[in-house]
Amino acid sequence: MKIVKPSALDKSFFEYQEIKEIASVRTIIDAVQKDGDAAVKKYTEQFDGVKLKQLRVPDVDLENAFDEIDDSVKATLKAAADKIRRFARKQKEQMQDFEFEIQHGVFTGQKVVPINRVAVYTPGGGYPLPSSVLMGAIPAKVAGVKEIALCSPPTTNGKIHPAILAAAYICEVKEVYQIGGVQAVAAMAYGTETIAPVDKIVGPGNQYVTAAKRMVFGRVGIDFIAGPSEVLIIADDSANPAFVAADLLAQAEHDPQAVPILITPSEALAKAVNKEIDSQLKRLATAAIAKQSVDNHGVIIHTASIDEAIDIANRRAPEHLELHVEHAEAHANHLRNYGSLFIGSYSAEVLGDYSSGLNHTLPTNTCARYTGGLSVLDFLKVQTTLRVNKDGINSIGLVARHLGEIEGLVGHANAAALRLEGVGKNG
Repeated sequence: MKIVKPSALDKSFFEYQEIKEIASVRTIIDAVQKDGDAAVKKYTEQFDGVKLKQLRVPDVDLENAFDEIDDSVKATLKAAADKIRRFARKQKEQMQDFEFEIQHGVFTGQKVVPINRVAVYTPGGGYPLPSSVLMGAIPAKVAGVKEIALCSPPTTNGKIHPAILAAAYICEVKEVYQIGGVQAVAAMAYGTETIAPVDKIVGPGNQYVTAAKRMVFGRVGIDFIAGPSEVLIIADDSANPAFVAADLLAQAEHDPQAVPILITPSEALAKAVNKEIDSQLKRLATAAIAKQSVDNHGVIIHTASIDEAIDIANRRAPEHLELHVEHAEAHANHLRNYGSLFIGSYSAEVLGDYSSGLNHTLPTNTCARYTGGLSVLDFLKVQTTLRVNKDGINSIGLVARHLGEIEGLVGHANAAALRLEGVGKNG
C-alpha cells in the first residue's frame, strides 16, 4: 500500500461521500409498488436468472437445510448465535421502563416497546453470509419483535444457500422469502399479494440495495445507509506486522471498493506490513478482490505520533477501528468515533464479525460520527409518558401557558389556562 504523510491526505478522506441516485432503482420500486408479486418475479428472473413459482420458502425447507448441513457448520452457527444472543440481552437490560416525579404532581416516564414487524436482508452472491442472518434476527428476537421476515436472493441452484436457511432455522425465523435486490426492499416496504409490509428493514447489501433502502426510508425505518467496508488500524513498533497485514486483507477481500487503512508513527512497521501483504496475497484465495482494494483504496499514513494517529481516526470515524499499540487500553479512552473498537493485537476484527457477540452490521462512510452499529436498540422504541394531577398542573401549567403566549399559539396557552382555572375554582 502507498505510504503517505498526514499532510498529503485529501479533504475528501474525512468527508461523507454522497450516495449516487440510481435511476433504475426508482423504476423497480415503482413497478413493485404497482404490480406486486408479478414485478418481484419479473426482476428476480431478470437479475438472478431464476423463474420463481413462489416467493416464500416452505417451512420444511428450513428444517431440511438445517438437517443437511455439516455438523461442524451447525455447531459454529449455534456458538455464534449464543454469543450474539447473550450480548443483545445485556444491551436490552440497559433499557427499562420507568416513571418518576420530576416535579410535585408531575410524573414523567418512558416505555420501551419493540417494533412490531421487521425485515432482515441477507446478501447472496458467491459467498453465503449466514452470519448476517444471526446479526439481524437475534437482536430483533431479543427485543421482542413479533414478526421477522428474512429475504435473500436465490443464488444457489435457484434457491437460497442452505447455510442461510439453516441460520434462519436456528434463529426461529419462519417467514423467509427467496428474493433479493431492489425488488426485495420494495416488497418489504410496500407489501405485495404474498408479503406484508414491514416497519423497518435492516441488513447489508450492494449499492443497489443501499440505494433502495435510502428511497424507501420514511415509509419504513432502516438501520443506516452503508457504503464499502472499512478498517482503520493504529499500530506502533510493538505490533505484529503479520497480524496487521492479515486484518487489512481480511477487510480488503470483502469488495474491490473496501477501504483498508493503517496509521503508524513507525516507518519500519509500515514497510514490514507492506512486505507481509505481498506475501499473504500469494496464498489468499480471494487475492484478486483483495489486491484491487489494497491497490486502489489502501493507504498507510505515517504520523509523527500515536496522538496524531488518534486525531486522524477520530476525524475519519471508521467502521472498524483496531489498536495494535502499547498501553492500548489507555489510548482507547481517547477514541470517540467508530463502529466497533478492537483493543489489543489479539482483538482481531474477524472476531467481531463472527464469534464475540458483537454485531457486525456497522456504520461506514464517516457515519460513526453520529451513530453506532446495529443492536437490540434498533428494534425498540422509547415512548414517553406524562401523568399530571391537580398539584402538577399548578406547578407546570403557568410555564406552558406563558410559552404558548410567547410563541403566539393561543390555543396552546388556552389549553393550559383552562386547567389552571379549573383547579383554582375547585380548590
